[in-house]
Amino acid sequence: MKESKFYKFIRIIVVFLTRTIFRPKIVGVNNIPSSGRVILAGNHTSYFDCLLLMCACRRNIHFLAKCELFTGVKGLLFSNLELIPVDRKNGGGDAFNFAKKYLEEDKVIGIFPEGTTSNDGKMLPFKRGAVCMSYDCKSLIVPFCITGKYGFWSRPRIVFGKGYKAGSDDVSLENEILREKILSRYTKR
Repeated sequence: MKESKFYKFIRIIVVFLTRTIFRPKIVGVNNIPSSGRVILAGNHTSYFDCLLLMCACRRNIHFLAKCELFTGVKGLLFSNLELIPVDRKNGGGDAFNFAKKYLEEDKVIGIFPEGTTSNDGKMLPFKRGAVCMSYDCKSLIVPFCITGKYGFWSRPRIVFGKGYKAGSDDVSLENEILREKILSRYTKR
């Protein structure tokens, strides 16, 4: 599949607005490969997190997003941005298979393993998607951690860690490894 021209156009606007309004600090962006299959996986603090990732990564990111967002004008926008709808009530199996197709074409998947935003700043338990996709598709996971707030008086910060591949089909073990890699970014400068 060809990369979406609409995504590239929207990304120009997103980068300008995100850098102007939020002035994010982006660290370790060189850990995102310029080609090949990649899963960007990290904590989810706000709906603005996707904009921050788009600002940091030059490649088209195919985000997994809850299917409730795909209605009306938003649905049209998200479909044209090639987001992948996830039916969380039914386990998200279709989304998982669709994301794997993108990975097989050496694309980038953006996923928040918590499955939703955390209101209190504590990381929620992880869903299985990121590590299963990495193991099944032999895809690199690039862990990231977002800290700080989105606003004029505070700056969000995103730190990307070194990429790695899930080494086993033990979802609990692999999620613990991913969680530790994300949490270790909190202290990295």
